[in-house]
Amino acid sequence: MAAMAALQSSMATLSLSSSNSFFGQRLSLPSLSFPQVKSPEKPCLIVVKLKRWERKECKENSLPVLHKMHVKVGDTIQVIAGDDKGKIGEITKIFRHNSTVVVKEINLKTKHVKSREEGEPGQIIKIEAPIHSSNVMLYSKEKNIASRVGHKVLDDGKKVRYLIKTGEIIDNAEDWKKVKEESKKTEVAATTTS
Repeated sequence: MAAMAALQSSMATLSLSSSNSFFGQRLSLPSLSFPQVKSPEKPCLIVVKLKRWERKECKENSLPVLHKMHVKVGDTIQVIAGDDKGKIGEITKIFRHNSTVVVKEINLKTKHVKSREEGEPGQIIKIEAPIHSSNVMLYSKEKNIASRVGHKVLDDGKKVRYLIKTGEIIDNAEDWKKVKEESKKTEVAATTTS
């Protein structure tokens, strides 16, 4: 009881007028000086945590290191390892930060999708999961053979990829135009449907 009476008396003496008010004012702290820490001469390797068991290297600006890959979008490949070994397909998407590719109609996984609206049923759909690029090999449609890729410079100074076993040049300007036109068509179709 004595404590309550003391608290009430101290609150009564506190004036909340604008001249004596301490509310809304900044609290001034004594300036604290921290010792300067020398930065190490060799910067530490920054690592991004994508999954609990998997770490990916990053640059100093925290962007992932993009790996060089022997395949590009639109290439015909053959799977050389895994459950879909021996299957042939076309690359639709590339992820350069972890060296994986998505191949059309290969490495299909089932995904259970919940209903978004009331009354709409859930679905079980098949999606194309990524495959590591080391598990695919470029494929020649003409000679039906998988081969490693080589690089050479043509007479006009253009650097191209070719199949080592057959000598077939992969990077043609016509093929790239077809791939770009198809990607534009799919983008236009996606924007018109949404």
